[in-house]
Amino acid sequence: MKKSLLAAILLIMATLVSACGGKEEAAQTGGQSAEQQVIKVGVTGGPHEEILNKVKEVAKAEGLEVEVVVFNDYVLPNQALDKGNIDLNSFQTIPFLEKFNQDHKTNIVVIGKTVTFPMGLYSTKYKSVEEIPEGGIVGIQNDPTNRARALLLYQSAGLITLKEGVGDQATPQDITDNPKNLEFKELEAPFLARSLNNLDAASINTNFAMEAGYNPTKDSIFAEGGDSPYVNVLAVNESEKENPTYKKLVEIYRSEEVKKFIEEHFAGAVLPSW
Repeated sequence: MKKSLLAAILLIMATLVSACGGKEEAAQTGGQSAEQQVIKVGVTGGPHEEILNKVKEVAKAEGLEVEVVVFNDYVLPNQALDKGNIDLNSFQTIPFLEKFNQDHKTNIVVIGKTVTFPMGLYSTKYKSVEEIPEGGIVGIQNDPTNRARALLLYQSAGLITLKEGVGDQATPQDITDNPKNLEFKELEAPFLARSLNNLDAASINTNFAMEAGYNPTKDSIFAEGGDSPYVNVLAVNESEKENPTYKKLVEIYRSEEVKKFIEEHFAGAVLPSW
């Protein structure tokens, strides 16, 4: 009886040691075993999705399984990341991320820079910004970061003047000169391209412009230059910023194979940051 009891105790102790070892190994690999290298990456539909599908293809050859999760706005990808429903996301600029963290008390951080999508002004009625009429109704994004970016774009196009120094905090109330008395209509970013026929012009993010069938290099009547500070990023929760698996994914994203795909597939409408 004593020998049987001793054997049972030893078996229980061995099981506990094995379990602890498994937890420690999982912690060292970011909670993923060698057999389960599935990484969920949130993106917005359009170019971000297309690029991530290419990254997914390259990553598979490196032993990483990537699941691309598509969202249709600029809020849900960060909410999903914060809740742990996805592991990373790839859709936003640094100013947008900083503003989101400030407003939502989240701790999402940049793990790598990706691409730049030059924002453009589009119109189905006019061929140039000079043709936009007096009292024209023009669209801008309603989220704070893209709204400010859009207003800076209208300023660069010579349509308005903003209060000096407002930068990426600009709002329509900061317009100090509006020679054409343009009326600014704020809409959700994805809806601007769909509403273009009802506007004289609109600022549209490249991914949504392309999703609507517009070619940013041919169809925009004015666009940001290559020196735009609004580079996009891969982001993770702060607790995962040193995760080696996620760092490997960043390296794969920034590989020459992915860069070549971006340059050939988007023909200058999307610019690699490396």
